[in-house]
Amino acid sequence: MTFSQIPVIDIGRLRSPHLSDRKHVAAEIRHASHEVGFFYITNHGIPDDAIAATFDQAKRFFDQPLAVKNAVSIARSSISRGYEAIGEQALDQNPDLKEGFYIGVDRGADDPLVQAGTPNHGANQWVDLPGWREHLEAYFAMMLALSAQLTRAIALSLNLDEHYFDALIDNSMSVLRLLHYPPHPPDAMANQLGCGAHTDWGCITILLQDEVGGLEVCNASGEWIQAKPIPGTFVINLGDMMARWTNDYYQSTPHRVINRSGSERYSIPFFFDPNYHAVVSCLPTCQSPEQPPKYAPIPAGEHIMEMYRKTYGLTAIA
Repeated sequence: MTFSQIPVIDIGRLRSPHLSDRKHVAAEIRHASHEVGFFYITNHGIPDDAIAATFDQAKRFFDQPLAVKNAVSIARSSISRGYEAIGEQALDQNPDLKEGFYIGVDRGADDPLVQAGTPNHGANQWVDLPGWREHLEAYFAMMLALSAQLTRAIALSLNLDEHYFDALIDNSMSVLRLLHYPPHPPDAMANQLGCGAHTDWGCITILLQDEVGGLEVCNASGEWIQAKPIPGTFVINLGDMMARWTNDYYQSTPHRVINRSGSERYSIPFFFDPNYHAVVSCLPTCQSPEQPPKYAPIPAGEHIMEMYRKTYGLTAIA
């Protein structure tokens, strides 16, 4: 779709006991999801001090010596958790100019999905910084709760029962990612960005971005629209799985990051994805004889694993 700005939606009424209030917000989400695939949310219920502390914890990690960060390298994890150095991921043609840290649902050896050998399920790597793990696990739990709230709103927005997705997201493979973008280097390769142009792979992304800016969203005319930081908001965008679920009625929109500010940039996306074995097939309200399903059903986990292989150049991930 051709858009020139990203909508801002107050989601406070999603916490109302009245279905009519929740449907009002859902209608706004429907419009934004179809026309743009991105929107800001306000009145989301996540405390300001929790947000500030999460940024502090991210900076605290990235300020560590490289030897400390490499001790928890993603290369040491069989399930893609831990630290990735600048240039390790290529979301577009050239290596990205960012460093990051992956945190997923922390699962012990006795977890049934781990025992079954389910790809990308297992234990996180943690850094030995007092309070670091505890805070990030608490923030992860907040994001899970907010994601469930948004997923129910999306169900309403698609004229489905509010709890349609509940059984598909109750044991999710969600991931929290800490990201640090140094100032864009003058000697960068042509078309090398902080984060190359891409669409997100999964269901819903909840992005916490600092005041520096740099996120850009592409409209149908090929114009890059700035997603400028708005205090007190999260940026929400839908991923490829949600587009697939909705027969492409909801948009999975290309976006990128270029840190032209001359300052350090930090962002913290939370990628909310369904259960590994959840089958993503065209929703009943998104198909008709005139608009049959475009895509065959697929287990959610298979799609996510293929994208890890593609963007990290891996031949296999356990």
